[in-house]
Amino acid sequence: MQKIISYPISVIYYLFFSSVLLVFHPIQWFCLNVFGYQAHKVSVDYLNFFLLRCTNLIGTTYKIENRERIPTGVPIIFVSNHQSMYDIITMIWYFRRFHCKFVSKKELGKGIPSVSYNLRHGGSVLIDRKDPKQAIPVIKGLSEYIEKNNRAAVIFPEGTRSKTGKPKEFAQSGLKILCKYAPSAYVVPVSINNSWKMVKYGLFPVTLGNRLTFTVHEPMAVKDYDFAELMRLTEKAVVEGVNEYK
Repeated sequence: MQKIISYPISVIYYLFFSSVLLVFHPIQWFCLNVFGYQAHKVSVDYLNFFLLRCTNLIGTTYKIENRERIPTGVPIIFVSNHQSMYDIITMIWYFRRFHCKFVSKKELGKGIPSVSYNLRHGGSVLIDRKDPKQAIPVIKGLSEYIEKNNRAAVIFPEGTRSKTGKPKEFAQSGLKILCKYAPSAYVVPVSINNSWKMVKYGLFPVTLGNRLTFTVHEPMAVKDYDFAELMRLTEKAVVEGVNEYK
């Protein structure tokens, strides 16, 4: 019954959602080209604020746990499980003070109003998952960027999103490069719950009344660990915090 009800509601939802994307595309362009990075960053923050408000129309709520644990004034590497596009929207808004930049697949860099523009011009990086060699210098550049500017990189080591909520095995290469070239960074594990339920039926219809939870775990200074141990502890923290599939 809920799925049937969600069809007409999803039409209304996507009308609002797509309108926000279309409206903010020229706003982003104007802010970046006339006023520069900081204005563009604010426009992206509020793009995602309004996208989140659209999800409130379908009964979605958000809980961010332990945000106060995140250190300030240092580079941050957020490491998280990945369940849907709503992971990204939520992190951009609720972690906005850290200037989140994403390691994303190159396909997202074109064709999506607002989203593709921000990925190309907002400091995130696009990688070709079929060409690992291409990814190395790109992620290295992101590492050096967050190291220099005390900003945040976000990486989803599963590679692709989980369609059931159950975390996939973490790949090490991307995080290893980030840690190597941002030696003063802190790795901050984040566990995401219930985001996958938003797209349980695919993009259409969206499901109603979901409660998304983002749990921030204890940060770890890159310089205090060898990489193998850092990787093990990070994956352990993220996976143990994902509970809706258990």
